[in-house]
Amino acid sequence: MKNADASEGRGDRPRRATLFDVAELAGVSQPTVSKVINGHPDISFETRERVQRALDEVGYTKRHVRPPTTTRSVEVMVDQLGTAYAMEVLRGVALAAETADVDVVVSRFHRAAPDSGWLAPGDWAKRLARAGRTGAIILTAQLGPGHIAGLTQEHLPVVVIDPLDLTNRNVPSVGSTNWAGGYSATEHLIALGHTRIGAMGGRRESIAAVARLHGFRAACASAGIAVDEDLVRFATFDYEAGIEVGEEWLARDDRPTAIFAASDTSAMGILEAARRQGLSVPRDLSVVGYDDTYLASWSTPPLTTVRQPLFDMGGVALRTVLDAAEGREPASRHIELATTLVVRGTTAAPGKEA
Repeated sequence: MKNADASEGRGDRPRRATLFDVAELAGVSQPTVSKVINGHPDISFETRERVQRALDEVGYTKRHVRPPTTTRSVEVMVDQLGTAYAMEVLRGVALAAETADVDVVVSRFHRAAPDSGWLAPGDWAKRLARAGRTGAIILTAQLGPGHIAGLTQEHLPVVVIDPLDLTNRNVPSVGSTNWAGGYSATEHLIALGHTRIGAMGGRRESIAAVARLHGFRAACASAGIAVDEDLVRFATFDYEAGIEVGEEWLARDDRPTAIFAASDTSAMGILEAARRQGLSVPRDLSVVGYDDTYLASWSTPPLTTVRQPLFDMGGVALRTVLDAAEGREPASRHIELATTLVVRGTTAAPGKEA
């Protein structure tokens, strides 16, 4: 750090410290000092700490301090902001926040710090605390030991929606009955007469994806149907993965007559793969998705899917964060909301139209 003496002045009265004094001592620009003082989140933890030490050393005080706001704010952290899944969850969070008079801020979970690359897990909770957040909601992400330690240190309540795992019982989470959803989707296809069924799961590390495939296997076992392991695949939840898996399976001589997909988005990819193969849905191929986002009702034909109550999950997560901030323990560390099968136009008996 550079040396600065903010006490020099005229006569015996010490000169009031300025932004320039702090910037000189900390070795940063005056705008950076201003951002730190006003709580802007786009400053790295290291820089923020250096500026704070300089502020303390020169005894800087703001000339005009704004009265503290009484409005609470919750940050929703999502990696894939543009998905239909994320939008429906955010809609539930936003409307619940309106009712509770809470502001919602949306950001990425794996975010970059402006001047030091990716934000380290140890700085993650500190950024939220310095921004004055009441709490945070994390969508489909895994909290590592560094994140957990930061949350504990900052006393910051966090709720995870559709967590990748449930290994840390100290962090409340909200999900749905994924096993039951996978079971009901498969049971529906079997009832229509399908015996050669493909199942496309989501990411292998996702407990939701694993539970859906367990439900698929259980329904097949209950009906005495052997599962072809070549037609069970973990993949991402996106459209491109649906096309890739769909094209591979539908090019087989012994192709499946039905496919259960991990999400509505991947189901859209399977429908596109069927179109490219010249197959008619549902006569040549039945497809069931998962989530029941707006994509399901917009597709042609409309998609049969498992409705995951994403809107309600967002609202429950918001209320759980606010309860935790007020010291109220959740009734359960993992809250599961019920799924339901929504039958539309992409499923029918083999060889028949819907």
